[in-house]
Amino acid sequence: MKWSMATASLALASSACCRAFTLSRSSTTTFVSSSWRQGLRPLSSLSVSAPLSEDATEVVGDEDTSIYVQEAEALGKLKSGFLQTMRDRGFMHQCTGLVELDKQLSAVDEETKEPLIVSAYLGFDATADSLHVGSLLQIMILRHLQQSGHRPIVLIGGATSKVGDPTGKDESRVLLDDATIQHNIDGISTVFEKFLTFSDSSDAKTTTSDAIMVNNDDWLSELKYLEFLRDYGSQFTINRMLSFESVKLRLAREAPFSFLEFNYMILQAYDFLELYRRYDARLQLGGSDQWGNILSGTELGRRCDGAQLFGLTAPLITTSDGKKMGKTAGGAMWLNADKVSEYDYWQFWRNTSDEDVIRFLKLFTELPLEKIAELEKLEGAGINDAKIVLADEATALLHGRECLTQIHKTIESMFSSKGGTANTDSLPRIFVSAEDLAGDGVRFADLFLELGLASSKKDARRLIQGGGAKIEGEKIVDETGCLTAAGFDGKTEVTLRAGKKRAGVVELQ
Repeated sequence: MKWSMATASLALASSACCRAFTLSRSSTTTFVSSSWRQGLRPLSSLSVSAPLSEDATEVVGDEDTSIYVQEAEALGKLKSGFLQTMRDRGFMHQCTGLVELDKQLSAVDEETKEPLIVSAYLGFDATADSLHVGSLLQIMILRHLQQSGHRPIVLIGGATSKVGDPTGKDESRVLLDDATIQHNIDGISTVFEKFLTFSDSSDAKTTTSDAIMVNNDDWLSELKYLEFLRDYGSQFTINRMLSFESVKLRLAREAPFSFLEFNYMILQAYDFLELYRRYDARLQLGGSDQWGNILSGTELGRRCDGAQLFGLTAPLITTSDGKKMGKTAGGAMWLNADKVSEYDYWQFWRNTSDEDVIRFLKLFTELPLEKIAELEKLEGAGINDAKIVLADEATALLHGRECLTQIHKTIESMFSSKGGTANTDSLPRIFVSAEDLAGDGVRFADLFLELGLASSKKDARRLIQGGGAKIEGEKIVDETGCLTAAGFDGKTEVTLRAGKKRAGVVELQ
């Protein structure tokens, strides 16, 4: 699961044994782009509307394989509000059985005439104690699903995290112990409550769209290896598993691909089957890098239970310059406020490139498409107004609209005023004591790192060398320089700046 790869291979076999077996192979793949009406620019995709055949693959060819080309007629006739939103805002990449999925998502009860609720899930591994902006696209999909009247299931990879998703990785992840995984689960779970309304129970049968959160450790840790291989391993062929791009790309890398990781696909597929059995989950959502694993899950459900299951993926989002979404010079843009302040989060969106701002407004805000179309007409310096709207709306979704007032005050005082004291209330803040400042004091490089203004001490020193580091507006010239009590000049706090737009406060306690 990279968002659900249910890899409880620790429950199936010891990681030491599994890691002893490796696979090696090389391959290449090609990615292209396509278009949809009204200027949407999704990445290329392969749409699978028929039942998966034994030799089916996920190979991406030319742009005619795009869902926006192959399924153009079906996309134009969608009745499901959820799928319409996915289409119009650019969330769609690949889908199985699009026409039938649309029927199920728009169906009504014959007696009550009330819309039927479909349960869909999306998984998140607990590999860190906070999710970052790269996961926000998936969270927004769950939010749109719930707003369309269907039930989101948030699958936490308590078992999966014991191994980690090999998709797109150059080498195996570091194995996490149970205490670390639980700490990470506690950290990532809170963010979902800001985007979804949760039920007080996790009943399999539901008449509401209230979300539930479940942990795949509840079933994967109970598996017995031989029974699992007999009952489910027989449903997979090595030939087909090797055909998936996620596997071929990993095999092309120099690092070994262990048997433990190779089982990941089977276990994610089993996740889907188990969620169908327990919670009637009919749809798995995820990023396009999970396409092969999702297909395996739909096929496993058909073979074992005769279930018609569906998969829908979104494109992997990169910025216009090709960088992975959520990465900054200062490190990952985390969603938890204790790791990234509301101010820094706002600035992240404000710094969006001109080329990305409209696309991000569609994906990461709930601004009506009509309003976005108006903002799309802005040119030159006027595009900055669209960026401010993006920053405001994205920040309000995560941290609440009430924080915007303080952020705007900070921006105005720091970057617009010619004099007076700047408002620093919304800036990231750390604290030092008189004892910390005694003697040589605290190195500036350490302070920039702790404030999140640099990703490492080396990065902080490079910032100072380049002239981008300042204290109270004065350039810091010594990369080994330190902050002492004298640097406060009788005040209780000082402001450090990294470049023109990023700043933090050091407060003396």
